[in-house]
Amino acid sequence: MIRDEKGQSLVEFALVIPIFLLLILFIVDLGRVAYTYTALHFTVQETVRIGSFGHEDAEMSTYARNHFTAGNPDKLAIAISPSKANRKSGDYVKVEFTYSLNPIMPLANLVVSGPIKLKVDSTIRVE
Repeated sequence: MIRDEKGQSLVEFALVIPIFLLLILFIVDLGRVAYTYTALHFTVQETVRIGSFGHEDAEMSTYARNHFTAGNPDKLAIAISPSKANRKSGDYVKVEFTYSLNPIMPLANLVVSGPIKLKVDSTIRVE
């Protein structure tokens, strides 16, 4: 007894494609998070480096916003401690960035609640 199985592949494809698409979106989101974290890390290192040469906090913030390319620089929260008035040669300056990244995967709210918070910092000695 041989049956007609012309629609079998279509049914299997219809069952597998939603899972496959969710997996692809998860991989894309994971790549976006990794790329954004790397860009944040590089930018915070360069920002703290110019702070070690005695630049003002406003100059450091402007530099960070101008050189952050992985997202919207207006959403970048920048914390510099201590302030320029309290820094002297031999002290350490710390720059911390916080950035919120919204996932594109439809079911991401099952894994994380709200946007993904990325936080990086770097410390260097003032020359």
